[in-house]
Amino acid sequence: MGGKKKETKEKPLEKMTAKELREVGKQIPELTGVHGMNKAELISAIKKARGITEDSVKKSDSSVREIKKKIKKLKTEREAALNNNDNKMAKIYRRRITRLKTKTRRAA
Repeated sequence: MGGKKKETKEKPLEKMTAKELREVGKQIPELTGVHGMNKAELISAIKKARGITEDSVKKSDSSVREIKKKIKKLKTEREAALNNNDNKMAKIYRRRITRLKTKTRRAA
């Protein structure tokens, strides 16, 4: 019988689960905080460490986390406007928050 071993090819990163990606990420010494990352962050960090250029198919103006930071900021500004009895600006902030929440749902 032949002594040849099949070469095991690694699955594409996009097809791996987050658990598998964490295992791959732990083997790369320059990556830290692997357990705190989600799947998309893990894929981009591993590609960056391996020197693979990412071809961005979907153009998203910002990630969900950045949008949520903007929402928090707008909520504090809205509260300040309500405390100052500036109902017009409070209404504007509320509309902006609603639009950003819609963006987060679409991005996810």
